[in-house]
Amino acid sequence: MANIKSQKKRIITNAKRTERNKAVKSELRTRVKAVRETTGTPENAEVLRLAVKRLDMAAAKRIIHPKQAARRKSRLMRQINAAK
Repeated sequence: MANIKSQKKRIITNAKRTERNKAVKSELRTRVKAVRETTGTPENAEVLRLAVKRLDMAAAKRIIHPKQAARRKSRLMRQINAAK
């Protein structure tokens, strides 16, 4: 355990950030999975829009790297277009 006050605070803030990031990443996986499951159905466009929005938001907050978000969106779009 840290003895320095600033390090104790850093441990607490890191734990909070880790929990928040974990929740966002989990939601990303859920949204992308929902898109893959609804491929070929009428509500797919709306589900895809929400997934892309969440990917962009995560990239903007630097939870995931912006290029990773672009790669995920590209792969998702390719998969959707191939299914059509």
